[in-house]
Amino acid sequence: MEHAVVSREEWLEARRALLAKEKEATRLRDELTRQRMALPWVKIDKDYQFETPAGTKSLSELFDGRSQLMVYHFMLGPDWEAGCPGCSFLADHLDGAIVHLNHHDVTLTAVSRAPLAKIEAYRRRMGWHFPWVSSFASDFNFDFGVSFTREQLAAGPVTYNFRETPAAQAHDELPGLSSFYRNDQGEVFHTYSTYARGAEELIGTMMILDRAPLGRNENGTMHFVKRHDEYEQKPQAASCCH
Repeated sequence: MEHAVVSREEWLEARRALLAKEKEATRLRDELTRQRMALPWVKIDKDYQFETPAGTKSLSELFDGRSQLMVYHFMLGPDWEAGCPGCSFLADHLDGAIVHLNHHDVTLTAVSRAPLAKIEAYRRRMGWHFPWVSSFASDFNFDFGVSFTREQLAAGPVTYNFRETPAAQAHDELPGLSSFYRNDQGEVFHTYSTYARGAEELIGTMMILDRAPLGRNENGTMHFVKRHDEYEQKPQAASCCH
């Protein structure tokens, strides 16, 4: 992309015009947040069970004593050798947020269908500490629209991101983010879910790249992303100090 090179005065004029658009986007985001929080809730009556390092727990127990629970649907299937690179990229941003979320009455956990032993092995490889549990013996992933059987995919379109998605564009595991609330009586409610690029704002690296001179500089969504231990080390340019 070619860029004009202009005077500081011309640049300021263009920047102020863009600032007006940025403020408009911020106001729209605030309004979307208001509407998101105003969504009706659905009571969860199904007894979902999860395998955790501390033993089997119910969905209610995953709240860990807090009233709000955020679940990141992490793509790691029972027969996968490693987690999805895109989900891994997002997960690299979670550990630093945990202490702040916990002190604001929010618990965040990842959920995958892989057995707990496989989850723990991959977590150790990646060096992560956020909670991560297995829904292997549960319908949880299927009920929340992020896992699909071979039979479902072979039969035709599946419902993902609240719409019909061609099987060729789907997968046995797909990403998402779901929110839950638990009241004083212990009742659990599903309040929100988002899929596909809906959780993109959790990826701080992308937000930084959006403000870099060349932006995301990608040929397809996150095409450049690798697991953080798979990047090739590039030789550093010599500095004046060495």
